[in-house]
Amino acid sequence: MYTVIGSLQTRALRVVWMLEELEQPYTLDPKRPRHPAVVALNPSGKVPVLVDDGTPIFDSVAICQYLADKHGRFTFAAGTIDRAHQDSFTQFAVDDVEGPLWTVAKHTFVLPEEYRVADVKRACQFDFDRAIVALGSRLGSKPYVMGETFTVPDLILGNCLAWATSIKWRLPEGNVSSYFDRVRNRPAFTRALALRSAA
Repeated sequence: MYTVIGSLQTRALRVVWMLEELEQPYTLDPKRPRHPAVVALNPSGKVPVLVDDGTPIFDSVAICQYLADKHGRFTFAAGTIDRAHQDSFTQFAVDDVEGPLWTVAKHTFVLPEEYRVADVKRACQFDFDRAIVALGSRLGSKPYVMGETFTVPDLILGNCLAWATSIKWRLPEGNVSSYFDRVRNRPAFTRALALRSAA
């Protein structure tokens, strides 16, 4: 039995989504970032934390990839060309797509007010839009970034695109919008969102 520590308003949603995809049992401890119990496990105070057999694992991307590797689903094998391409998409999702979203969040409610820069949001949206053009080009006509197989970067990208639409950033019509619809309509994501709504 896994334990997921973190509010589902955070990246803990990704971990719950992955566990729902894997149909693995888990308990949820919806603590906020920097809660003393979180800091006791992760000195940065960040969530999510996955506890597996008494051992805490940090960072949503690392957790999702660990779970995929452990259960042999939603990933290609380490040391293969396919895994290299998969990891490239994961890195792209974190750097190019999530980076601007996280910067906006920091300058909206995370940083102390005296450190927030309101105009950074325009630059972030420019960066995000450029990343989405690149995603459309890399995606082409494939149903998922690696082809027919749903993998870890699809989960990260699906979460990021949902995040973007929640702050009113629009996705272009075409293959990216169709891709997002396909990813967010996965039953496991629907279950994870229902859990967040019920919290």
